Amino acid sequence: MSAVKKVKESDSLSQLKNSGTVVVADTGDFDNIKKYMPQDATTNPSLILAASKIEKYSKLIDVAVEATKKQYGDSIKDQEKLVEIAIDQLLVEFGKNILSIVPGRVSTEVDARLSFDTDATVAKALEIIDIYEKEGISKDRVLIKIASTWEGIQAAKILQEQHKINCNLTLLFSKVQAVACAEAGSFLISPFVGRILDWFKSNTKDEAKVKSFVGAADPGVISVKEIYTYYKKFGYSTIVMGASFRNVEEIKALAGVDYLTISPNLLAELQDSTEDVPIVLKAEDAKFSDLTKVSYIDDESKFRYDLNNDQMATEKLSDGIRKFSADIVTLHDLVASKF
Repeated sequence: MSAVKKVKESDSLSQLKNSGTVVVADTGDFDNIKKYMPQDATTNPSLILAASKIEKYSKLIDVAVEATKKQYGDSIKDQEKLVEIAIDQLLVEFGKNILSIVPGRVSTEVDARLSFDTDATVAKALEIIDIYEKEGISKDRVLIKIASTWEGIQAAKILQEQHKINCNLTLLFSKVQAVACAEAGSFLISPFVGRILDWFKSNTKDEAKVKSFVGAADPGVISVKEIYTYYKKFGYSTIVMGASFRNVEEIKALAGVDYLTISPNLLAELQDSTEDVPIVLKAEDAKFSDLTKVSYIDDESKFRYDLNNDQMATEKLSDGIRKFSADIVTLHDLVASKF
């Protein structure tokens, strides 16, 4: 009787990477990025703030402050302006260290308090890219992360068209936002799967219905699938990167989507699992969908009206901006204390 050789199954994370989905690390922790070897990495004020409180990373604040003092201390007397520059320098310090690990790109976020100011968002993005370039990092390795408000989307259009700076449109909760981002030529969007699920759980009274929000029936998963299908059906090149996950079931239900940005705890869960991760999303299937094309080009009122009619997206967008703004204020106070 011949012996049957057992072949160890590939872990779920490896299967996901082999599904055609680019895996991105959603963290500012360099050790975790090294551990899971993603293609890219994303950051936001909350992640930077959390990492800055870890002793081995807190020294980056000192590096950013000293670099700011050295370059601008004699020419800029306004401490608020110095703190603002130092925060940008800190974001770049994290980005620079991340880019020494990942082969692809890093997303660096514009101050969320600028989410309703197109000109200020563009100016801040250019300042961040300028710091990166002074550090020897070309702009093609950086994604400028901007909230998917009307003003943010217009800023991304200017940055993409006039400055050839690629943008990651974040805090995205609806097809309305996704369509406007694609029409603006955004490089990438980050629909927030888990936060959509959070809203539906909080606003659904039927407990049986809430319990059914798993995998393919998860409202966040459904939203991303619709956006992905819409983009592929109508030929948009904007990358769809699912973000803000609550569990691995959400991730597996989107296998095959362009990109997924995943937190370290869920990356660990995937790596420790050998469960199958079949490809769910395929670009060629989009042609069979019954989605119809809509447009928001130069139609701010239609965009605002349609977004307003999506209660979940409207509430989660404003909530996300408030929370990111609060974290940037906390980070501001932390940096200011170093002056």
